[in-house]
Amino acid sequence: MYYLFEDLFFPPVTEADEEGVLAIGGDLSPERLQLAYKSGIFPWFNEGEPILWWAPDPRMVLFFDEMIISKSMRNILNRKIFKVTFNKNFREVISNCQQIKRDGQNGTWISNEMIDAYCKLNEEGIAKSVEVWQDDVLVGGLYGIDLGNIFCGESMFSKVSNASKTAFIALALYLQKENYKLLDCQVYNPHLESLGCREIDREEFMSILKTK
Repeated sequence: MYYLFEDLFFPPVTEADEEGVLAIGGDLSPERLQLAYKSGIFPWFNEGEPILWWAPDPRMVLFFDEMIISKSMRNILNRKIFKVTFNKNFREVISNCQQIKRDGQNGTWISNEMIDAYCKLNEEGIAKSVEVWQDDVLVGGLYGIDLGNIFCGESMFSKVSNASKTAFIALALYLQKENYKLLDCQVYNPHLESLGCREIDREEFMSILKTK
């Protein structure tokens, strides 16, 4: 386990433990967060605890030609039930991701400190959001880090059925059109798998990350 201090430094991702934890400590400055994502690393920790930095193996990703859009979702998209916007209200999206209730979770890892840190990255054009609206009300969305060739998804929320799926699909279609390599989803969950995401070796992920 590496302990981070003031220096902007991360050890090689191969030094992560079996769970994927690479380092502890440091801060959430824009400079450190940018270095982390460019190095295949992301923060994930509970409020009141030291910052944990992760580089899991395997890594959950979406290759765009493998995306699964169900017949029912195609119907929803074709009917234009929702309006989708990009990067119009970042703080409201991340705040909703913090507040939304999730099955099997008592709280959230998105602290107020995290919100402020990612909002600074949004002001610098690095963190971005997708908003899903119904009757001019924000009902779903997601946010993440845009590295130019890879988009690192962080969290999403949904207040009505299929709103977060709509955000995810809209983002994936946009990234595919702009020739991004993949959408990084970090760690496995069955919801992401249902959308076509799959796990790849960390080594393969790092190789793609370094390809411009």
